[in-house]
Amino acid sequence: MDISQSLPDDFLQLCQSVTAKRPKAVIDHILQYGFITTEDLKETYGYNHPPRAARDVREHGIPLETFRVLGSDGRKIAAYRFGDISKTRFSRLSGRTGLSKQIKDELVKKYGCRCFIYLEEVDERELQIDHRVPFEVDGEPDLAPENFMLLCGSANRAKSWACEYCQNWIELKDKSICLSCYWAYPENHLHIAMRQVRRVDLLWEGDKVAVYEALKQIAISLGKEMSEFVKEIIEREISYDKD
Repeated sequence: MDISQSLPDDFLQLCQSVTAKRPKAVIDHILQYGFITTEDLKETYGYNHPPRAARDVREHGIPLETFRVLGSDGRKIAAYRFGDISKTRFSRLSGRTGLSKQIKDELVKKYGCRCFIYLEEVDERELQIDHRVPFEVDGEPDLAPENFMLLCGSANRAKSWACEYCQNWIELKDKSICLSCYWAYPENHLHIAMRQVRRVDLLWEGDKVAVYEALKQIAISLGKEMSEFVKEIIEREISYDKD
């Protein structure tokens, strides 16, 4: 069932402008069959996190709605189809790879080829541009580079998962909550997806790997998890400073 004949030309042009592999697979499948299921995404395309694939499409300004169908085992599963076409967001970033590349280049120039969350250096090709504040909360931001961040694939998936299950994403839609969240500003956060916890990611590179291995062996000898052992060292250091 090819539904493309029933869609407006400008909407089809927007769909065709999407070239990234994951959202393109979702869009093309819906254009051909009318909808795509989570089972299709996993079995046919190998995407084990369907909400991330759906979010990729929505971030290109293409509305999707979720509904339920019967899976191959007879149980109800989620499926996606195009939502209200009148709500299509013809984003200034959609289909404008030159502008997207300009933002990425500016972020790389200022911060280096480094994931903003995990702080590890990765190949520039592996870094993805992500909104600091999700579109679902605050809409399309000004195209100033500071409104975006560079994430490696694993960090992008982790952020996606956390955001989509956050109450602010689901219901509140308060930008200020996102601005104080770890997933927007890990270097200066007050919560993680509205949970009162704090987090820091530590990375040992090059010659410093030997320090990590030494800490690991001590932790093993004490029967402790590495993270627990490192936290104890930091807490002990703080207590010494107070004395």
